[in-house]
Amino acid sequence: MKNAFAVRIAIALSAMLAFGGAHAAQECPDELNFTKRNLVGDKDVNLCNEYLGKVVLIVNVASKCGFTPQYEGLEALYRKYRDRGLVVLGFPSNDFGGQEPGSPKQIQEFCKNTYGVEFPMFEKTNAAERNADPLYRVLGNKSGGYPEWNFHKYLLGRDGKLIASYPSRVEPQSDTLTAQIEKLL
Repeated sequence: MKNAFAVRIAIALSAMLAFGGAHAAQECPDELNFTKRNLVGDKDVNLCNEYLGKVVLIVNVASKCGFTPQYEGLEALYRKYRDRGLVVLGFPSNDFGGQEPGSPKQIQEFCKNTYGVEFPMFEKTNAAERNADPLYRVLGNKSGGYPEWNFHKYLLGRDGKLIASYPSRVEPQSDTLTAQIEKLL
């Protein structure tokens, strides 16, 4: 009798866990429902598993652009707010003016040595509408606008849903962007 009761409890728990896992997978918003490879190495990162529950700033970056000094501001934002739940995700893109021609290792070394970048960086991605990676296709469609140049920013809330889109000229530490981040944190 005790064994039968234990078996029923085990079956019920298994069913709840299975349903919970399937239910959790369905709750991943489109904006984070991607697996991306780290810039250097072969580690794939499921964006939903890793970043859902955080405020996420997604940026298409480039090493040879007039906006490249924004790396400094992005890193400063990341360091200031990461303990409160902000993560900056960098996606190098060579779409605009061929301003990210380097290899993954060259990009990583440039970012680390020049700007001390510690925020997560991912493999090169197409951000421009004409050839957009599925991540950027979702962000562009949901925001009503694709990046028109390097350092376009998409801000996601803790629920993983798009909150705002900022063109390249909006500096990472601008009042507009930081006020929105603080509100979300």
